[in-house]
Amino acid sequence: MEQLNAAIVTIGDELLIGQVIDTNSAWIAQELNKAGIWLKLRLSVGDNRQDIIKALDAAAAEAQIIIITGGLGPTADDITKPVLCEYFGGKMVMHEATLQRIKYLFEHVLKRPLIERNIKQAEVPDVCTVLPNERGTAPGMWFEKEGKVFVSLPGVPHEMTGLMEKEVIPRLKKTFTMPFISHRTLTTAGIGESFMAETIKEWEAALPENIKLAYLPNYGMLRLRITGIGQDELQLNQQLDNEFAKLKMQVQEWLVTDRDETIQMTLSRILRAQNKSLATAESCTGGYIAHLITSIPGASSNFKGTVVSYDNEIKTQVLKVSPESLRSSGAVSEEVVKQMAEGALLLMNSDYAIATSGIMGPDGGTPEKPVGTVWIAAGNKEKVIAQKFHFRFDRLRNIELTAATALNLLRKFIMENG
Repeated sequence: MEQLNAAIVTIGDELLIGQVIDTNSAWIAQELNKAGIWLKLRLSVGDNRQDIIKALDAAAAEAQIIIITGGLGPTADDITKPVLCEYFGGKMVMHEATLQRIKYLFEHVLKRPLIERNIKQAEVPDVCTVLPNERGTAPGMWFEKEGKVFVSLPGVPHEMTGLMEKEVIPRLKKTFTMPFISHRTLTTAGIGESFMAETIKEWEAALPENIKLAYLPNYGMLRLRITGIGQDELQLNQQLDNEFAKLKMQVQEWLVTDRDETIQMTLSRILRAQNKSLATAESCTGGYIAHLITSIPGASSNFKGTVVSYDNEIKTQVLKVSPESLRSSGAVSEEVVKQMAEGALLLMNSDYAIATSGIMGPDGGTPEKPVGTVWIAAGNKEKVIAQKFHFRFDRLRNIELTAATALNLLRKFIMENG
């Protein structure tokens, strides 16, 4: 079966200058992949007629399916619709069903006057199939040309996702015969990308042609994802399971999880399985660890809370850190970070605790404790361990690395201490 390729074209000056972050492409790529469609190309262009046409031509040269987002709004810079009308050789017509929906929306929901700009959003090229947008005013549009499918969607993420789920994916499945695409993902820590590649090079070289390996480093960890494409779903999954088992055996020493999940998801799953609770005492991470944990649905079942003890007064008064320890060793020290963890365990009566104290930068470092120096503690009421780390990035990256490292340190502590 021939691989089905897709391309994404995002349109908008705001995307090119970084004023708006393109989250649409990542989401669309994931949904296409689930449906058995391989993303071949991503292009981003501004609100310029010639650039849009060039991008459409380039996308059509590489893919059978082209997903376009953006430029369908009511303002003068939203030129996607007239450019598509020209590109596909049509003329603009009023789509009555869309017009009636816009009128109803403004009169009964928004309770605002309907102006000409809004009415024009109901105009579409007469050569497209209109895709109803139940979440907004700009409809989606489906074009077909020389065996290729072009789909134009609003750039508003909420509207785009609704159209993809309800209209685009079902139509693509009816139009094309999809291969099966499946993934297996694991996460490792404590080994770099190049050393990992050397460790598993023989296994990687022996992979079947329909299975590919991707290295995905992030936050001091390394995710390995194998992706398989095939005609028979059962056969493909068996093939992937066999290769994944071989991979796990080779990386067992550094394995964090053999699931496609974040470190906070892994730790939360372990805590729920043991019916244990967690508290955090955060200085340099400023509550970021608590944020990661509480971003997971159901976190209230195992997360007690956090103390953001940014000031030493909070360390001493709330977490009962010894003032003498702060004077003699400083806030960024093994002694203090252990006391912070012990204080959190007692204060919130949790089973486990994490504590962090460090210098995130860009200022505040000394020759003895340069920027990026971090102490992390993890443990329970019987035992608390602490480890020193040196991170070398900017402030935000150092905070993110500290949080991920702290969560993994507790995971290892639980695995080693029951």
